[in-house]
Amino acid sequence: MTQRRSLLAATALPLAAPFLGPFLGRGVARAAGWAPDRPVTVLVGFAPGGGTDIITRLLAPALQAELGQPIAVENRPGASGTIAALAGSRAAPDGHTLFMTTVSASAVVPPLMQPPPFDIHRDQTAICLAATVPLVAVVPMSSPSRDLGGFIAYAKAHPGQLNYSSSGVATQQHLAAELLCTEAGIRMTHVPFRGTGQAVNEILAGRIDLAIDTFPTYLPHIRGERVRALATTMPERIEWLPDLPTVAESGFPGFDANVWYMLMGPAGLPAPIRDRWAAAVNRALQDPVLRPRIREAGFLPGGGSSEEAAGLLQRDAARYAGLIKATGIRIE
Repeated sequence: MTQRRSLLAATALPLAAPFLGPFLGRGVARAAGWAPDRPVTVLVGFAPGGGTDIITRLLAPALQAELGQPIAVENRPGASGTIAALAGSRAAPDGHTLFMTTVSASAVVPPLMQPPPFDIHRDQTAICLAATVPLVAVVPMSSPSRDLGGFIAYAKAHPGQLNYSSSGVATQQHLAAELLCTEAGIRMTHVPFRGTGQAVNEILAGRIDLAIDTFPTYLPHIRGERVRALATTMPERIEWLPDLPTVAESGFPGFDANVWYMLMGPAGLPAPIRDRWAAAVNRALQDPVLRPRIREAGFLPGGGSSEEAAGLLQRDAARYAGLIKATGIRIE
């Protein structure tokens, strides 16, 4: 049960031009060792509007200034993020094409595909943890539910009639919702989208009954009273909404779900390039201007070494393999 209750990971908020100011010209003079010699592309496996897209675009200006080359964020949504992960894994290992990923895109979904698009242990290089976010359960403002207990009671009174969204099969959104259904003894229909942004539009329109999704995605809509937040998914209440209870507090002790985002490269990425990118991400995350903006957007800044990132990836690959087997989730 502990394994099944432990989920650890998956809004376009483009940065305005003034955001670039504090970083321009800052890092190029610091650069040592390897540096890109042409523009860099960072692939994002989900449509604009989701957490992966947000954190990538938040970091891009700082990384661009640090490394001295333009950085283009390219969205390639589909297949629960694996389209971008596959493209990034097949890129030349020269540091000019990377991808921002989640545990689902790089460790959970690929083994479920037949045949797997890439080997999750062999075909990608972990660079640096970018951020972690809690998930939040939200409903449309038209929903009769005012809290998670009320929603569960409503779902039990209407078995199989409600739906929930995710950004793809076997993503953290999907797994968290399935776990809640199992724990609460309710049945709902899963509606996967190509990215969180599409799901947001549907829940705002009242066509989706529930989303358990990345907190930064829904933070502006919660603040704008366009959706109603029912609970967050980490063990402790979150600083942004301290009055909002957790799922664990709402009758499901031990419930824990979040999503992490990691900058990755292809297999065979030379250590000097990997380490240079990791150093750039760490410096960006510690910047006194950028760091509070990341937290304001609902992210817990990451950081650390490439070795630590690789360890997290490997541990969660093993953890989720067990969870997928227990829940019977498959990609048709």
